[in-house]
Parts: sequence; C-alpha cells; structure tokens
Amino acid sequence: MKLPELFEEKMRRLLGEDFSEYEKHLDDPAYYGIRVNTLKISVEDFLKICPFHVTKVPWTDNGFYVDREEKPSKHPYYHAGLYYIQEPSAMTPASYLPVEPGDRVLDLCGAPGGKSTELGAKLMGEGLLVSNDVSISRTKALIRNIEMFGIRNDMILCTEAKYLVPSMTGFFNKILIDAPCSGEGMFRKGNNEIKNWQQKGSEPYAKLQREIVDDAIKLLAPGGMLLYSTCTFSPEENEQVIEYLLEKNEDLSLVPMKMCEGFDNGHPEWTLTGREDIKQCIRLWPHKIKGEGHFLALLKKADGEQPTFKYEKIKKVKLTPETEEFFKNCKMDIDWSHVREHQGKLFYLKEDIPEMKKVRVLRKGLYLGEMKKGRFEPSQSFAVALAANEYEPYLSFDINDENTVKYLKCETLDVDTNTEGIHLVGTNEFPLGWAKIKKGRLKNKYSSSWRWL
Repeated sequence: MKLPELFEEKMRRLLGEDFSEYEKHLDDPAYYGIRVNTLKISVEDFLKICPFHVTKVPWTDNGFYVDREEKPSKHPYYHAGLYYIQEPSAMTPASYLPVEPGDRVLDLCGAPGGKSTELGAKLMGEGLLVSNDVSISRTKALIRNIEMFGIRNDMILCTEAKYLVPSMTGFFNKILIDAPCSGEGMFRKGNNEIKNWQQKGSEPYAKLQREIVDDAIKLLAPGGMLLYSTCTFSPEENEQVIEYLLEKNEDLSLVPMKMCEGFDNGHPEWTLTGREDIKQCIRLWPHKIKGEGHFLALLKKADGEQPTFKYEKIKKVKLTPETEEFFKNCKMDIDWSHVREHQGKLFYLKEDIPEMKKVRVLRKGLYLGEMKKGRFEPSQSFAVALAANEYEPYLSFDINDENTVKYLKCETLDVDTNTEGIHLVGTNEFPLGWAKIKKGRLKNKYSSSWRWL
C-alpha cells in the first residue's frame, strides 16, 4: 500500500524502529468483528447458538472476531438485533466508558450507531441515552441501528453540542465523544480516506475537536465521566486535545484504564507541556493488535453540586379505540403518561427530559406505531424492542425454516395457525416484525426498508 509522502514521514518520526512493522501490516487482511447485544441475549447464550466460528476480542466482554466470508449480515440473527458488526478496535470506546443502568448518557458523535448501541445495551433499559450526530444523512443509519438493537430509552438528535448547553448543562453522567478526525487508522478502507487526509490533514480536525470537547465538558455532570476517542494517530488530535482539556479545566483528571496485550500508553513527549498524566491515555496501534487502531482517554469531573432542570411537560395522549384494542395484547409495561403523540405517531420514553430549544429532535424514545383511520399500525422498531413473551399472539419460525428468510424478504406466506389478526413474528424466541394473518395467509408487515436483500 502506497502511503502519502508527508504521512509516511510523520509516522517514521512517531514510530521510529516500529515503522517497518507498521508498514508491513498495511498489506495484511483487515479484521472483522461482531459485538453481542447483551440487551437481548447473554454472551454465554449467544455462543450456544452462534452460527459462526468466532474468537474472543480481548478488550471487550462481548466482542468476537469473525471471518468476513461467513457474511454475518446475511443471517436472521442479525435482523433480530442479536449482534452488531463492528471493526474490533472500534469496540473499545463504548466498552471502556463505565456506563451503569440508570445513567444519563450522551453519545455526541453517534452515527452510524456502533457506540450508541453498546451504550444502550449497558443501560439495560434504565436511564437515558441521547444519541446525536450533526449530519442528518448519517442519522438514518443511527436510527436504524438503535431500533434494530431494541433500545427503548433513547433520544436521537441532529444538532451541534453548543445548542444543548443552554438546557442540559451538567445533565449527563457519562459522555462519549468518538470525535471526527483525520482517520489515519482508516487508510486501508480505500483511496477516499487518503485523499481526505491529503486535502485537510490534522489541523482543521484538531480545531473542531477542541470546540466539541469545550461544549461537552459543560454538559458533563459533577462527578461524571467522559471518554474521548479517535481512529487517527495524530498527536495533535489525541494527546494534545486531552492536554488542552486538562490545562483549561482544573476540575478534570484522567482515569487509568485496563491495559491489554499490545496496548500502548499515551505519549507525554508528544504534548506541548510534557504532562506525565497523559500516560494514562491508551493507544492501539494496528501493528500491535488485531484491529485498525484507536486512541482513548477517560476523564472524570470533580464532584460538586448537581444542577436542577426544567423538564418538558407531556400532553396526555388520546388513544383511538383501535389503538386501545391493540395494546390489550401487549404485555410490555408502558407508562402512558410518558407517551408522546406527533401527527398520530406514538413515542414512548419513560425518562423525563429537559425542555430544549433550537435542537433538532428526530426521536423521543421508542416509536410504537401510528394511529390511522380505523386501525393502529405497530412499528418495526416496536416489534424488535419486544421480548417474545411481551405480545400475543406470537408466531415463531425456526431459525432453519425457509419461511424465516422469506418473511425477512417481505414475502406473503401460508401458515398453519387458526389464530387471526395482528401477530408478532420471530425466529425462535427473537422477534423480527409484524404480520396480519387471515385464513392461514400471512400478510407481511416487515419493514421494506429493512428487507433482506
């Protein structure tokens, strides 16, 4: 692989004798991974049914290497949200942010959703996850991945961090910033990444990263923790950003993180002041680990007085008779005082949220479905957020039944059941979507945008 001349010079300076090892690695095959959705299944139970040959990723409890040729995106378990396909070193940021059920968590640069889905799984349905991205086009993938994972307590935004500050200063216990960067760890993906680096370099990203972290620190609650990460090697975007934060904010300190074989510490000699505590950052070099590389820093804000907030008031929803009839079959515990209605569409978020202005909100909680004339149309996201025992009737196809894939291809099916009406459909105990059955004929309600291709 031919590296840009300026980049090669820089990497030779950073790596010294290790550069030749790094250069050789660039021609090796890339690593491919899956991360188990522990919101739906334990790692132990997943391994009992896993259809692929997998080996453990050492820095996560639920990450595994898998051969790309096994095509994990072409399996019903993927459509059921049992795992996320993710580059192994990219699993580190969400894994190293110590999220607990009940936390208020912000994923500030969330698309396409790899980190958000893991943070949401860690919350186990308790607390709040706010997933944000400034790009409206990128939020499409973010929404789909959040929905496929069955996360019920997520709010999805499309805004700049500065617009959250007026209403959410000190609101979040945990914040993850997988910052936009020059992407030096992504060069093996193709020429676009290299061209972008040649056109922009590190400087504009370093400036943007400082702006992002300045606002993020304001959003972090006293005693809260922030994890900063990038997929680039540039000290200007890594150690020097953390140095900038620590020099500017006396109430911030670095938190030591677990080291794994092949991990490197942060480098004080690459900062402007030579701060020794920068060693508590972590670098993942692609020639030292089985992954593309990453940088991580975990920071903690000092304890202090917790702020108060003006919370949004929710207008009581008037349900149609058809909607009330549908939810008689639903066993999910729903607090209807926290269900919002927008143009007939119902969204459920049991956590209170502050009033926000000048913020583009794409989702406030789990999209339940839409009240239409004479019927209620349950959503695809609601189906995969349910457990098999949370709705009756439930129609299950075996994982090896050809009808499982036919259903995911949105085909109409003949089924052996005397029960008619709306059914939750799944494979074994994992829901996939909805169907309407009449006289043994299944009218497929699986979302066409999620269709198996």
